Amino acid sequence: MAARQAGSITKRCECRGEDGKRLGAKCPLLAKRTHGAYQLQQELPPKADGGRRIFRRTGYGKVADAQGDLDKVRAVLDLIEEGDDDEDRATQIGDVLAAVSRDRAPIPEAAEVKRRLAGGVSLDSDMTVGDWLDAWVAAKKTKRLTTKGYESHIRVHLKPGLGTRRLDRLNITHVQTFFDSYAERNEAIRAQNRERREQEARCKWGRPGSPPADVRERLAAEREKLAAMPSYALETGPATLQRIRATLRAALNAAIRKQLITFNPAEWVELASGKRPKAKLWTDRNVEHWERTGEKPSAVMVWTPAQLGTFLDEAEGTRLYAFFHLIAFRGLRRGEGVGADWRNVDLDAGTFTVGKGLVVDSWEVFEDDPKTEESAGTIALDSQTVAVLREHQARQLAERDDWNRHAAEERAKGKDVQDWQDTGKVFTDVDGTWLHPEKVSDEFRRIARRAGLPPINLRDLRHLAATLVHAGGGDIFAVQKTLRHASGQLTSDTYTELLEEVDRDIAERAAALVPRARRSREDVVPAEE
Repeated sequence: MAARQAGSITKRCECRGEDGKRLGAKCPLLAKRTHGAYQLQQELPPKADGGRRIFRRTGYGKVADAQGDLDKVRAVLDLIEEGDDDEDRATQIGDVLAAVSRDRAPIPEAAEVKRRLAGGVSLDSDMTVGDWLDAWVAAKKTKRLTTKGYESHIRVHLKPGLGTRRLDRLNITHVQTFFDSYAERNEAIRAQNRERREQEARCKWGRPGSPPADVRERLAAEREKLAAMPSYALETGPATLQRIRATLRAALNAAIRKQLITFNPAEWVELASGKRPKAKLWTDRNVEHWERTGEKPSAVMVWTPAQLGTFLDEAEGTRLYAFFHLIAFRGLRRGEGVGADWRNVDLDAGTFTVGKGLVVDSWEVFEDDPKTEESAGTIALDSQTVAVLREHQARQLAERDDWNRHAAEERAKGKDVQDWQDTGKVFTDVDGTWLHPEKVSDEFRRIARRAGLPPINLRDLRHLAATLVHAGGGDIFAVQKTLRHASGQLTSDTYTELLEEVDRDIAERAAALVPRARRSREDVVPAEE
């Protein structure tokens, strides 16, 4: 590469002669220190077509100021020599400095230009946070639903709140203000939802029989007001904000690795705790409170063993009884259950290996690997569960034969009915195809309502498995292994309080194991004074 030509600093003024031409260096007043202004110029790398270009800037009152800017230009040009193997590097840098000269923009620091070169970012672009988030998530190689979660955080929260800010100028104040704004937003949502509930109450007659004409007219007016009000909205809770912050933090860490920025402000913002809710049992007291107030003691509620027995009695005989039994006693996730293959079930050995799972994405179902490495484990099956699965297997084979017989009869009538599809799944739809996970949840809710039980979600049967393992004598490590958690800390954080309630019963049974004479107080010899 040819040696870079030295720049120069000269003094010039705007004085003109009688002919109207600028006097330039011939001006007799230039010798005075206060007359004219200093200018710098520096030869730049040629254009892509070979054309010559020069960086010029004037208007400096002091030669030191001009020299300072010239040194900045030279420092940027020195980066060309660091990339001798990059033919486009000189042209790129020349393009940036030519644009700076033309627009009289601030001269960039050499370190900033170097970061952009290393990150493969256009040197003349002002990349925003939104630009980087889009580029980052598009390049992610994470699981499908994980990536969709990132995309949702970016689309719904991060781009509207931070997307227009320059990536290299994002600071802690920007990020902290963004997250703090959710407190005010949540308060507005609570007020909006409260107003809608109050308006709904004004729309009800609340008495037997039809309302009189004047009341009907008033109710109609109130319903018009209700129709014009916003729908109920969801607050953005602490756990969600923690996940949004995690997405932003991961994206900014990737920007640091690309040398686009040197600091991650998302690491330093303060948020309210987003801890997992503690699981609680539906004790008689908790049920009474829920029936009286409509409030659940925790977001995660778990049935007692007696309530589980009521549910299983109600479910027995249904197509999915074995599924619910397996989830409740061995703690599988919903997707792991519907995605289970018979080849991974050894009923003779009494083992169940978690393989592929079925995952829902906007009602579309696809097969995916287990959630974590720990999730892909083998669990033991008790003799009762083995018997339930054997019965289910026999029922499934009978369903297959019935379906194929019916399909043959329908085809004989000229109808297009396919044979039972052998997908190899333990739990299938009636035609052998994959069982949609949401259908399982719907059936679970129907059975629970018929049984008159307090509400839980299907995933809470997995939590119930933790209480059964512990009540059967297992410690927190046994619970972790059964649920296949990645860490004992996760198990402890989620289930400690729940297992304490089970421990009370264990303590009572332990105390009852010790025979006592149960002497009366009168038989007890008092201690000597």
